[in-house]
Amino acid sequence: MTQLAQPSSAETIALFERYVVPNYRRYPVCLVRGQGSYVWDAEGNRYLDFFPGWGCNLIGHCPPRVVEAVRDQVAQLIHVPNTWYMEPQGQFARLLSERSFGGQAFFCNSGAEANEAAIKLARAVGHAAGRFKIVTAQGGFHGRTYAALTATAQPQYHAGFEPMVPGFAYMPYDDLGAADRLIDQTTAAVLVEPIQGEGGIVIPSDSYLAGLRRLCDDRGALLILDEVQTGMGRTGCWFAYQHAGVVPDILTCAKALAGGIACGVMLARPEYAAQLRPGMHASTFGGNPIACRAGIATIETIESDALLERAQAIGSRFAQHLGSFRDQRPDLVRDIRVRGTMIGLELTVEASPIVAACLGRRLLINATHGHVVRLLPALTISDSEIDEGCAILGDILLGLPPAASTH
Repeated sequence: MTQLAQPSSAETIALFERYVVPNYRRYPVCLVRGQGSYVWDAEGNRYLDFFPGWGCNLIGHCPPRVVEAVRDQVAQLIHVPNTWYMEPQGQFARLLSERSFGGQAFFCNSGAEANEAAIKLARAVGHAAGRFKIVTAQGGFHGRTYAALTATAQPQYHAGFEPMVPGFAYMPYDDLGAADRLIDQTTAAVLVEPIQGEGGIVIPSDSYLAGLRRLCDDRGALLILDEVQTGMGRTGCWFAYQHAGVVPDILTCAKALAGGIACGVMLARPEYAAQLRPGMHASTFGGNPIACRAGIATIETIESDALLERAQAIGSRFAQHLGSFRDQRPDLVRDIRVRGTMIGLELTVEASPIVAACLGRRLLINATHGHVVRLLPALTISDSEIDEGCAILGDILLGLPPAASTH
């Protein structure tokens, strides 16, 4: 086979402008290769990635065990429908169940799909009793499909798509009083993130999830935890709810679930999972053998390389760097929020220009909720890589003039 010449970034961008729907804000860079916490563009420039794959590349770009598992599986069986049994899917479901709360797995391809399945299951469970309402938290994010979008209590995402799906109610996050007022005899489930990711790395009080669990138990509603971003060891536990000592009825996960391969899952207690009978819900590519083999390899990597413990050390090192920034510029740094490798730096200025400046220094970060720098580094990042990137971020932040502090 003839090796084609690598197109330049400009050539690929021109291709997109003609043939790809422009629904994303893209940086003017074409990435062609990744390894660990680094990516390279078409011109050979190397970037340090503090936000790999929007959280999907939790164990780094092209993790070796995942690459090998996918290569092996592609040579054996690429896809078969869920009308047949597949050993990798059963094994992956067992591994996830054992590391969570003993639930049963429904596999899909994304976090939005996992949340759609959870919402449908909650309504199926509550249907006979007239329970349909789904209570979610303001500032949360649950996906772009219609029910998941409706569950996302952020008006800017609803604009232009109304009317939304009926039967949803919104409460302030980390406010048990508000939850108490909203959860009633029509409530099928409460759906929240244990840590709000897109909402700005918002970590609730220690009593919040336990309080929601009590309210759901008292009112006969299910507790659904959206761990699309927090799951698979991101926070130093397999799932973030485990820090709070509670157990959900339903859990959703995606992003890092299969080491960068598209995969989502809904885990549900068996007594509720039984409500999804044949014909009620499905996913053509959900649980395909490639994704499941990748997921198994992801779990093997996290356990073999002690990455749950590493998450805590990474968080501590970032917290030290960010704390130094705050000490030097209290006018600029409003808050620091860290749980494992979920890292939020809330500023008194807009964060988007800082993202752009870091890109110019070949450091990839993210801005969310206007004033929050969001970092989701890989569990495999080294101390020297953390220090390298934080030195760049520090140069940019500390170089801002006091007059820039307008928020």
